[in-house]
Amino acid sequence: MRASSRFAAGLALAGALLNGVGAAIQTVTRNGRYLYTADGNRFYIKGVAYQEQGAVIASASNTFLEPSTFIDPLANGTACTRDLPYLQQLGVNTIRAYSVNSSLNHDSCMQTFSNAGIYTIIDLSLPGNGSMDRDAPTWTTNLLDLYIETISVFSKYNNVLAYNVGNEVVIAANGTAAATFVKAAARDVKAYINSISSSALVGYASIDGDATWLDPLANYLSCDPSGSNSGATALDLFGLNNYEWCGNSTYEASYAGIEGQFAGYNVAAYFSEYGCITSPPRLWTEVAALFSSQMTPVWSGGVAFSYFPATSAQGQFGMVTISPDGSTVTTSSDFTNLQTQYATASPPNSPSQSGAGTPTYPSCFQQNSSWLASNTLPPTPNFSACQCLENNLSCQFTPSTSNYTAIVGSLLDYACSLIGQSGGSCSAISSNGTTGQYGAVSGCDPTIMLSYVMSDYYIANGANAQSCSFGGNGTVNSKAPSSASAANTVASSCLASASGTSVPTLPAGALSPSGSSSSSSTSSSSPNAASVVLADARTLMGMGVLVAVGIVSGLWTIA
Repeated sequence: MRASSRFAAGLALAGALLNGVGAAIQTVTRNGRYLYTADGNRFYIKGVAYQEQGAVIASASNTFLEPSTFIDPLANGTACTRDLPYLQQLGVNTIRAYSVNSSLNHDSCMQTFSNAGIYTIIDLSLPGNGSMDRDAPTWTTNLLDLYIETISVFSKYNNVLAYNVGNEVVIAANGTAAATFVKAAARDVKAYINSISSSALVGYASIDGDATWLDPLANYLSCDPSGSNSGATALDLFGLNNYEWCGNSTYEASYAGIEGQFAGYNVAAYFSEYGCITSPPRLWTEVAALFSSQMTPVWSGGVAFSYFPATSAQGQFGMVTISPDGSTVTTSSDFTNLQTQYATASPPNSPSQSGAGTPTYPSCFQQNSSWLASNTLPPTPNFSACQCLENNLSCQFTPSTSNYTAIVGSLLDYACSLIGQSGGSCSAISSNGTTGQYGAVSGCDPTIMLSYVMSDYYIANGANAQSCSFGGNGTVNSKAPSSASAANTVASSCLASASGTSVPTLPAGALSPSGSSSSSSTSSSSPNAASVVLADARTLMGMGVLVAVGIVSGLWTIA
């Protein structure tokens, strides 16, 4: 193992800058199924996952040991400067960041990496409430706004290669209906990216799995539901988190199968994670295979997992350790072995950009026993329509606790059960990725969904104030209509523009690229003290149970 001081790291950084790595980074674009830099050379992702792990709470519902908090890796300029020499020693040209906080300042880190020729792949989701719930997926204003606000803030940087709209949302055949919402997210994020003239790609990172659902997932996320060869709903970049190569394996034993599965794929693909830990030490001999002429006709490189220590259900990952004061990096054999393999990787510069062909998007296939996702996608969530609805609801959710994310799910279930007992239903707030049916309010923030259901119950009970209490979490809106017919008229008017697709726009007060961001964490006393944040309360996704949301509105007949 090797330790280096902050002083040594600073010398290495200064030397790197003197050697000219600060030249302008080239734009990377996709032609057909391949990536190319502006000078026409084929681009391969030679990457590493770059995200310190947040708090992990092991539970029966968290079998993947996913963190509940996160540390923004691109908001601490001191730490990025510390790590740059080691990333350069690894020979990486890309880092993947899994969670970022759009309210923080990222100028220092992004400029540091841009000057060094290092691109970023940024996941737009956040732990917990900032991600699509695998068990009850939806595509709502709060998640869309979180995504496009992050894109807006990062749009001023020239080294964003791609934004991931999800990571391992679909993990089994019985959960493939969730892909409907992932595809809708890709559609809306792509529309927003195009509207701001950004060159960033739209990606998704998938868990590896059985070919009976993994192949359809990849093809679904790159197909055209309209059958007109349009890429409006398709990914640019499909990522596969693949850990098949363990120890000193071979191409035939570990990769030949997946190579065959993706042989005819129509968009760019890469390994969004790789690096098996079950047969230590990690030799990283898969690098030679991944960048060889056997695999480069299909794959455009990969991201080794992980630079920082990370605990998983499989065991402990990590190539370096950081001293408690954040000043010293100590590398392991994982680091030096990957450094050796990346140094010898020399993928072919083919096909030429002119020979890569034009993008094609086949028509989407029909559902079957192992593929549940509908080709009818949910509409673009409409913030203005949802806000109009909220302002005119007669019973509004006014939580008695600041930790309202913890009670929205249970209150929704409770309110829908009450409506169900009265012969009504909650379909106006429900989404079904298998049937392709989406309630008129299903694209709104869950708090607005809750106010809608509470208002439904309140009106059904003769506008009795007690019916709006819900344990002290509801308040009667005296300016709203109190009869069912009047309420339905106002709600229908608000939601008239909420169907179909549109180009998303930032809601009023959202952060702009030039920034009303908070102070950078580089001013903290420790260079390892980038802000640790809970899942953003603005997102409120994955409310947990929402079981009763499958019931349909009998009291209000919003179309």
